[in-house]
Amino acid sequence: MSGQSRFRSLRAAVAGNILEWFDWTLYAIFSTYIAAHFFDKSNPSSALLSTLAVFAVGFLARPLGGLFFGKIADRHGRKTVLVATISTMALASLMIALVPGYETIGVWASVLLLIARLLQGFAHGGESGVSYTYVSEIAPPQRRGLWSSSVFFAVTLGVMLATALGAVFTAVFGEDGTADYGWRVAFVIGGLLGLFVLVLRRTAEETDNFHGEIAAGPDEAPLPASSNLKLGILVILLACGHNCAYYIWATYASSFAISTHDMDPNGAFVASLLAQAVALGALVFWGATSDRIGRRPMVIAYGVVSLLVYYPLSLLISDQPWTLFVAQAVGMSIWAMGAGMYPALISELFPTKSRATSVAFATSVSVALFGGTTPYLLTWFTGNDIGWAFWLWVGVLSTLAIIGGLLVRETKGSDLGAVGWPFRRTSVRSNPTRKDSVSA
Repeated sequence: MSGQSRFRSLRAAVAGNILEWFDWTLYAIFSTYIAAHFFDKSNPSSALLSTLAVFAVGFLARPLGGLFFGKIADRHGRKTVLVATISTMALASLMIALVPGYETIGVWASVLLLIARLLQGFAHGGESGVSYTYVSEIAPPQRRGLWSSSVFFAVTLGVMLATALGAVFTAVFGEDGTADYGWRVAFVIGGLLGLFVLVLRRTAEETDNFHGEIAAGPDEAPLPASSNLKLGILVILLACGHNCAYYIWATYASSFAISTHDMDPNGAFVASLLAQAVALGALVFWGATSDRIGRRPMVIAYGVVSLLVYYPLSLLISDQPWTLFVAQAVGMSIWAMGAGMYPALISELFPTKSRATSVAFATSVSVALFGGTTPYLLTWFTGNDIGWAFWLWVGVLSTLAIIGGLLVRETKGSDLGAVGWPFRRTSVRSNPTRKDSVSA
């Protein structure tokens, strides 16, 4: 693939990631308003928890989407999946925008919202893992960390656009207008933008790694089931901390400040937007840094710093928007240490033939377990005056990231066509004919 083709393909991948996460985040940004339309208003707290439960349920579809779309990507190419996932996400967003409310069709409003969110989760599971694989495979090996930071750069930019839309709508339409119809307009915008991104993605090229694997044919024995289990556990260790942190600081912080600390909605959205702008620079910096010092030090550093800093940051948030800005900017900059180079790291753990399936499924399981449940747990623990228990849970996940960093071997600059066993001091003894079963 030529340099021009690489950048054109990167542009298409980034544009799709921006829109995917714009659509995905709108649900969290407008969760308070969605609760009032799709669930019984007689108990606002119950309605909000029900809305967040649907938010979490959407994550249950992500592993299925990762497995389904990952297999398609490994058999028919990464580009095919990237076109399919953006189309599905746009359709689901339009569905959320157009479904009548609880007062019109009763419980069917809640059911249709759940179906739309499951569709989003299904598409998102394939999009996330396959885009990690795609960007890593088109990147120059010695700059793979930097290029992979574009994934979460796009993710953050998509979240920023959703947050900015929240700020603009509350300023233009007011609180009542946004609650009444503004949130629906937001989902219409997300659905229509999908058409533009679809055109971009159709111009992207397939990766050389995938073409090379198809040309080489089947020459590799599968890993034993026990080894696959070990790899899956390693992915969870490496991902669970920043998966949880992302949904604390990037997608739910503003809603939490509004609902729990009575922060002015417009002020909260603006503070969140500015904090995410800080995170954009942090992602690029940490991604490039991982190309110089390696992936392992970044994972371990993330675990240590988040273990020490996240809970004190949460105590800073009050009803003043500046407190949200400081807490969220610092929190997301720490999250970027683990997330900026994560697509490169996770892609460097799996061989080309099964990379998209493995990355998409393993990452989606981790996100479903430790990311999608985060807003619900934070709201529930805080509502029961035991918020400290939630941050204890976050500390456990940070510790698991440290353990994962200690176990994994260094992978920076590695050849994606000859992936080795990812653990530092073990090897795949049970399958000695496998070309990558060497002691690391």
